Amino acid sequence: CMKALLYRVTGGTDVLEYVDVEDPTPGPDDVIVHVAATALNQLDIVQRAGYFTMPGNTLPHIAGMDVVGTIAEAGTNVSPARIGERVVVNPSLAGVADGSKLAGMGDLRGDLGVIGATVAGGYAERCLVPQTHALEIPDAMSWDDAVCFPSSWVTAWHALIDVGQLQAGEAIMIHAAGSGLGVAAIQLAKHLGATVLATAGTDDKCEQARSLGADFVLNNRTGDVTAWAYASTGGVDMVFDFVGPALWDASFFALRHRGRLVCCGNTTGDAASIPSLGFLYSKGIRILGSDAYTSAEFAAAWATYQAGQFRAVVDSVFALADGAQAQDKMSRADFFGKILLRP
Repeated sequence: CMKALLYRVTGGTDVLEYVDVEDPTPGPDDVIVHVAATALNQLDIVQRAGYFTMPGNTLPHIAGMDVVGTIAEAGTNVSPARIGERVVVNPSLAGVADGSKLAGMGDLRGDLGVIGATVAGGYAERCLVPQTHALEIPDAMSWDDAVCFPSSWVTAWHALIDVGQLQAGEAIMIHAAGSGLGVAAIQLAKHLGATVLATAGTDDKCEQARSLGADFVLNNRTGDVTAWAYASTGGVDMVFDFVGPALWDASFFALRHRGRLVCCGNTTGDAASIPSLGFLYSKGIRILGSDAYTSAEFAAAWATYQAGQFRAVVDSVFALADGAQAQDKMSRADFFGKILLRP
């Protein structure tokens, strides 16, 4: 048996149970990762609460999409030399070989399987992973640096590069600068040569965003987002939004001619309307949904991340048994960067 933090019904953090469960066993093309750390994501909370559930999610569920650890066991098609390898996990189950127990869930345009979202993830001592989805971590990289990468950096990479096609010299507005996704997007946008406008809910988070490279910062609870965008850069070419309705209208009107509003989340609600069709067509505005990334993008983003130009930001670390406290902290938005759990 192994220890895991799971829930059998949806609800508050009181539904989380730290219990013994059966150890996972590998298929021929799988490895078992002994988990060194996992990181929290908003999806962990909204699924536990029952606000939103990804297609394919079943109960009981072990969350944790960001997983790093050591390969402890390997399937018959996996080189025994991989046992002991330090790895980061690509949670998206696209491109999984038939010999994996997690094969057949790779529909990038439909019901995509995701480790920690639809199947058991890193809130446990061990995690089942397809061998192709366990990428080696450089010896010099810490567990903390590595575990900050998967969900945040690859989501930002896909949204900014593939979907939004952000160019050097453009201006981008990034909301929720204190989130793992915000921290990644700020640094990636600067790496691409963009001017970064970052907003957050407190003055302290704004200053931390500035330390990551943001050129202009604003407390979005007290400031006028649209007016600030025009005063700073004459409007922006792109808004990277995963907040949703709370800042939707302000983001929309902050766009300059041919601006793109790239959306990959809905943390403040699922319904938003176009505030002005006239502004939309006269300015040539584009509203783009950022969908699932590919395994090739994960590998490309990981190669760039390994080069060491970026800062992993860890807010706090909790024992796996104290995962309810960690999720409560995330729900209060009382964090900057990633909140980690250690089994």
